[in-house]
Formats: sequence, structure tokens, C-alpha cells
Amino acid sequence: MRTRKKIFLSAGVLLASTLLLAACGSGGGKTDSSGGSAAGGEDLQTTYNYVYSTDPTTFDYTLSSRTINGDHFANFVDGLLENDKYGNLTPALAESWEVSDDGLKYTYHLRKGVQWVDSEGNEVAEVKAADFVTGLKHAVEVQSETLYIVADSIVGLSDYASGAITDFSQVGVKAVDDYTVEYTLNAPESFWNSKTTYGILYPVNEEFLNEKGDSFGAATPDSILYNGPFLLSNFTAGSVIEYAKNESYWDKDNVYLDEIKFTYYDGSDPSSLFKGFDDGSYATARVFPNDAGYSEVTDKYGDDIIWSETDGTTFNMTFNFNRQTYNATSKADDTQKSDTQKAILNKEFRQAIQFAFDKVTYNAQNVGEEGASKSVRNTLIPGEFVTIDGKNYGDVVQEELVKMDATAFEGVDLKDGQDAYYNADKAKETFAKAKEALSAEGVQFPIHLDLPSPETSQVLVNQAKSLKKSIEDALGADNVVIDVQLLSEDAYNTATYLVNDGKDADFDLSTASGWGPDYIDPSTYLNIYNSRNGDLLHTLGLNGSEIVAGEDTTKGAKDAIGLSEYDALLDAANAITDDNNARYAAYAKAEAWLLDNVLQIPIKANGGLPSLTNVIPFERPYSWAGLSDAKYKNVKVTKEPITSAEYDKAKEAWEKGREESAKEAE
Repeated sequence: MRTRKKIFLSAGVLLASTLLLAACGSGGGKTDSSGGSAAGGEDLQTTYNYVYSTDPTTFDYTLSSRTINGDHFANFVDGLLENDKYGNLTPALAESWEVSDDGLKYTYHLRKGVQWVDSEGNEVAEVKAADFVTGLKHAVEVQSETLYIVADSIVGLSDYASGAITDFSQVGVKAVDDYTVEYTLNAPESFWNSKTTYGILYPVNEEFLNEKGDSFGAATPDSILYNGPFLLSNFTAGSVIEYAKNESYWDKDNVYLDEIKFTYYDGSDPSSLFKGFDDGSYATARVFPNDAGYSEVTDKYGDDIIWSETDGTTFNMTFNFNRQTYNATSKADDTQKSDTQKAILNKEFRQAIQFAFDKVTYNAQNVGEEGASKSVRNTLIPGEFVTIDGKNYGDVVQEELVKMDATAFEGVDLKDGQDAYYNADKAKETFAKAKEALSAEGVQFPIHLDLPSPETSQVLVNQAKSLKKSIEDALGADNVVIDVQLLSEDAYNTATYLVNDGKDADFDLSTASGWGPDYIDPSTYLNIYNSRNGDLLHTLGLNGSEIVAGEDTTKGAKDAIGLSEYDALLDAANAITDDNNARYAAYAKAEAWLLDNVLQIPIKANGGLPSLTNVIPFERPYSWAGLSDAKYKNVKVTKEPITSAEYDKAKEAWEKGREESAKEAE
């Protein structure tokens, strides 16, 4: 099982680190005196307790792309479809659906009797087809962070969002009758159904929306209606988040928890997580091999330590190509600012940083030597995300990367679980070329690179120190200096994670960002750096041209790094709608360009973390994309820790079941 951790989407982003959550989920607390009869006689607990690290900012599920929000509202509202434990799309609010022969029209038939309830569990209205129309219209009106997922897919939606048309009835979403929803697409999308598992396509009750007005989706329990497995019973910022089971839920027989409670945790005392597990307060705990008290963990629970699976979220390091804000800096003057920007705009300088960055040692600060390589990732898109004529997508990316730059990347292995790039000798050679070119421009060395880190997180501070050491050791502190900026959590988030406009990005290097897929197609990753409207351009210090009225003030930086070349590759891939092999191969070329030009440096996947847990593994919904795997539906919590042997046995059975399920789907 996995913990959803998209940073800026869903997702993710993100919450700023991966130090908290372990893949098997969390739990703990009250024991079911009935022995868990709802689960077929299993001896289960009915309360699930753990921690959270960043307060949610909104519960408007049509609006937010951030994981700090999506990890919660995924449990409050269902969409048309969801994923089962093998990742298959299965009916949720839609009992059935069909697709037209030309692939342009999707018709969904809703369950009858599904209820909207308020935060107290009182039934308010039945979920109807019109709610899906209202939801999408509302998403446009609030300028949803997730509109990019469907704007170019649904007929007329992009034009309505831009104001080119003003009649929403011209948009390709229609309530045919009370229980039939119809979407009309601009072009066939084999992956369309996977988009229905994301909040942008969730329903909204119009009467309630009008009643709440601008307060709809506020960070309070009564700001939304619920049709999902849980209700938000309490949210106290910086303190606690609590759920209660929705007794009116259409599928409540598959909800085994009555209560869920998350307690705020700032990362300052990692050992407290184990103590909470040991005393029964939590039924999951991340454990930290580098912590002084880890020997107690291994002495008491050595056979119970589980290493979580990795998932589709990729955490990375990004460069700021157009820095405008300098509240957190060690730069002495404008010359250093200018020299740093010139260096970052130099491709070989960025490649040198990538070759000098020891990601395994960096990761070891979080998970120790034993787990240091488990989650290392070398591509933005996981290599096995899709296949191309029977080959893993990642293998094709690797071939294309070598074609682009054999000198830099010949012999590089992009597979997960090892560092494809770290090579101090290659870093020095590449840097020498960059230094020669930059010196000719009058750039003075060393180049100072500001790297923010939250001062309360032991793990993230140690990782920042590790990054600094490996780069300065490889390139020489007379050439490059990493200036770690220790900031409060609020200041750190303001400088990095919570930035919405590139001009506010206050860093030269940042490891606060990451991305996970919204749907099953490579475009869900690669479009984030589209120079015109990419969703994560701001993490590069850039903006989409349409965001700045009358002028794209970041055009110079975009031209310097050649983003128009990347756009052309994306456009070519996106135009292929009738052949997935050809489409994915075209996207592989775009990703190779992204890796060659080092716009971002992939560091690790979400997961690969050690934990103790009472949660039965591989029962929770599984998915590459959407919100399904953030749900606590189907989660079962036992009274005793799951042993590593039990976990391995469950994993083997799950993998076999998933393989059989895939064959049936064919």
C-alpha cells in the first residue's frame, strides 16, 4: 500500500517532505469490542490515529491541486469511478458507463439513492447528474488549480474558461436526465476515465453552493456536503484533524473504520512517532534508522519493520531560472545575484550540479544506509508507468537520452533504485566547460546557490547538508557554494511550496517540489513544464505567458533554456490520439529533452520508507493517478503489528492478483 504524497497537485505535491508517512497507512486507538464483525470476523480496531504535518487550506475539491488538501477531501466526496486494490477502475457514483464508437462521448449512469449529507451526517439531497455540471462550472469560476487536467479535453471548456464563450451549455458536459451524465471530448483519450477519479470532475450540489457562496470549501467541516466514506468532524489548525464514518455512505460495508484522527507533528522529534506506536497511540509509525533510539525499535520490533512500496510521485530538485525575490539569501550584492542566474541558465552548469549530487547519501539521511537506494528515481515519470511496444517507457527514454547527448549519458542506467547520474569526475569535466563559457561572460566564481530548508526538520536539514557537501566536494567550494537557508516552517513554505507565482519563488535550488500523475498518460507529468501554461512553472521561477497581462516577463529565461523546443515535442506527442505506442514514444523524446537540459533533477519516489504498522497491507485502493489511493475506504487495522514476513506474503499475493486482474481486463 502507499501513502499519497503529491506535492503541488493532488500532488502532491506536497507538504514539504516525505519524512512522515509510511506506505502501509496508519491507525491505532480504540478496539472494536465486537471483534470487528463488519470485516468478516477479523479482530480489528475501528479507530485510526496518526500524524499530519501541514494544515489543509481548503476543502473545495474542485479547486485544489495540493496533497495537503486532497489527502483529506478524497475521503469526503466520491466521483464517478474509483480504483480497486489492484488499480482497476471500478464503479463509484456511476454504476455503469459506455463510450461512443468514435471515442468522443462518455455516458455515465449514476446510482440512485446516493445521498449528500452535511458535516453532522444529516441527509440533505440525492446526488444527481446536474451536480456534475455544477461542479465543473464552479471549478472554472474559482479558477481551479486543476482545470488543466480537463480544459483541453472537454468540448468548449477552454473557451468558456478564457471567456471566448459565455454560455456554459456550450461546454461538453450534460445532465441527460437525473441519473445520466454525458461528456463530449475534443479528441479521443484512452485515459479519460482515469481523470474521473480526480476532484475537478466531482459533483457539487447547486443549492448548497449558492447558500455558501464564497465560503464554499473553506477549511471548516460545514463548508461542503459529503457523499464519501467519511465526514470531517473536527479541524483545529496546528492541532488535530478528525473524521467520522458516513453512516449514509452508499458503500459503507467496505468502510471498517469509525473514526480517524490526525495530530499535528512538526518533524522536530522523529522518535516520538515510534513512542506513539509503542504505547498504542498510533497504529503506524515511520521509524528512522539514523535516530539515536533506533536500536530500541529493532530490539522490540526487528521482525516487524516494513519497507513501503514506491509509487508514481517523484520528488525532485528544481532550479530558479528567473529569481526575483531575495528574502532568504546569503548573496552579498547584485553581482552575485546576476552571476548566479547566468550560471543557472547554462545547461552544462546544471548538468554538472546533477553529476555532483550524491542522491543515495542524501536519501540515507532519511532512511539510513539500508534503505538509501530503495526509492532513488532518475526520471520524472516512473519507468514502468506505461509500455511502448512491450518495452518499459523508461527504457525508451534512456535510448532517446543517449541519442541526444551520448557524451554525457552513454552508459547511464535510468532505472529506479540506484543513482544514474552521480559521478564526481564527470561533474568536474562538465563544470570545466560551463566555467569557461561563463567566465567569458564575466561571471565571477564561486557561484552561490541558496537552498532553503525548514529548521525544525532534522531530516530535511541533514539532507540539505548532505547535498551541500557532495556538490562542493565534487566541484570545489571555490567554484560552487550551497548556502543552506534555515527557515521557520511558515517561511520555508512561503518561499517554496506555497508559491503560486514564479516571481515569489525565493531560492536558487529547491527540493520542496514533487509531482504525481492525475491520469494514466505521460502528458500528466510532462505538461507541468509546458512554457505556456505548465502547472509547475512557478517552481522554476517562471510563469505561463497568459498569466502576466500583456507581457510574459519570463520570456527571456524561457528562451535561454530552450523551452520552445520542449513545447514542440509536447505538441507533437499530444497530437497523436489514435496510437498509444506512437504517442508514448513521442513523449519519451520530450522527457529525454527534459533530462538532458536538467530543468529539474529527479531525486526519489514517494515510498521506500521503513515503518511499523497494524494496518493490513494491500487492501487499500491502489492507483497511479487520481485520488483513490488517498482513501481510507477498505483500510483494516489489527491489534498486532504486521510482520515483515506477513507483508511479503501479502505483497506476493497482491502482485499475483494484479497480474491476473490485468489479464482479465485484456
